[in-house]
Amino acid sequence: MAISQVETVSPGVDKAKLAAVAVLVLASVAAFYLLGKQGAIVQWGALLVGLSAAVVVFLISESGRQFLAFANDAWREVKKVVWPTRKESMQMTAYVFVFVVVMALFLWLTDKTLEWVFYDLILGWRK
Repeated sequence: MAISQVETVSPGVDKAKLAAVAVLVLASVAAFYLLGKQGAIVQWGALLVGLSAAVVVFLISESGRQFLAFANDAWREVKKVVWPTRKESMQMTAYVFVFVVVMALFLWLTDKTLEWVFYDLILGWRK
């Protein structure tokens, strides 16, 4: 009988990791603006290094692991989707356009009929 090991994560440690992520993001944005006189390469380098470090710290946190698990499940579900062929897509688009034209004609005809009934027959106003 195999016993599975359950990994527990201290909520304090995980909150500290998420706080570190926030600090890294803010520090990298601040460095981007503070290093404006150093040149674009240094600016962008500081920003990318800081954001990369923030992503790494996030991914090793419990929230990051849950996000990766969710992303993997979502990708697996997307691969199961049966996408329509080009012919099916074109047919459905044509159906939608025809329906829109028919509905527009119906609404226009209804509007003109009600206009005629109210203004000409009931109120007697001639245009």
